[in-house]
Amino acid sequence: MVTDPIADMLTRIRNATLARHDSVLIPVSKTKLAIAKILKDEGFITDYTVLRGTGPQRVIKVTLRYIDNQPAIMGLERVSKPGLRVYVKGREIPRIYGGLGIAILSTSKGIMVGTDSWRRNIGGELLCYVW
Repeated sequence: MVTDPIADMLTRIRNATLARHDSVLIPVSKTKLAIAKILKDEGFITDYTVLRGTGPQRVIKVTLRYIDNQPAIMGLERVSKPGLRVYVKGREIPRIYGGLGIAILSTSKGIMVGTDSWRRNIGGELLCYVW
C-alpha cells in the first residue's frame, strides 16, 4: 500500500532515469495519467501507454526520453505532500530554473502546467516540479 501515489510515480521515473532504463511501469490512476500527459506535451518523456498488468490492475508504461545519452528529466521534486499540502494563488506560481523547468498544479480546471495556470490566473495545489 502506497500512502503517496504521486511521489511513488516520481520516484519510479527518477530511479529509471538514473538506471538508464528505456521505460518504466507505473500503476494507473487519473492523476498519474494527467501528469504523464503533461510530461509528454512538455517533452520530458517520449510516450506513455496504458497496459493491462498482471491481474485486474492496469499500468502506465512511460517511455523515457534521452538527449545525447543524458536524460531529458534532470530532476523531479514532490512539493505538496499528504502531511503538508501546499497551495498557491494564480499569480504566485513559482518559476522553476528561470523557466527551464515546469511546475505541475492540480486546479479546479484539472491538472495543468504552472504557466497555463498563471495565464488563466487559477491557483491550486502545487503537486511537483520537473526540470
